Amino acid sequence: MGMSVTISVATEQDVEQIFRLQYLCFQSEAALYGNYRIDPLVQRLDSVRAEVDSDCVFVARLGEEVVGTVRGRITEDGAASIGKLCVHPRLQGHGIGARLLRAAESALAEERGAKKFRLFAGHRSEGNLRLYRRVGYETVGTSKGDDGVPMIVLEKPAETYATTA
Repeated sequence: MGMSVTISVATEQDVEQIFRLQYLCFQSEAALYGNYRIDPLVQRLDSVRAEVDSDCVFVARLGEEVVGTVRGRITEDGAASIGKLCVHPRLQGHGIGARLLRAAESALAEERGAKKFRLFAGHRSEGNLRLYRRVGYETVGTSKGDDGVPMIVLEKPAETYATTA
């Protein structure tokens, strides 16, 4: 009998595993764009530590191993910005990303008062865009990341998270 993947709030003890997992997972995104300077690949460990301390950060665990993560925070306009959702390549396609997204949405709405959720996805990131649309996000615009990657901006109202995620 195998172990189950559990979702929980990230702790200080998870920071290094989150950092390593993020670096592994975002290699395929970097390859899509031919840009290995995307934010998740150049983020420093101390910055990840600061996010775990201040933002809404969840991890997926398989035993003691962190196999997925997501971060969210409330922005100046009151929206919840959700990002750096990633799942270990060997476990993708099993619903872990959707579970992480649901956990972040729930906490951001219930504990931090988010009125809407906002995500940014690279314009070539078909799998990510499919997931986000499946759970109720709609395209509201485009932007360019600090790293130059064209991004699609997606949003959904916070009150819909319970029924769509």
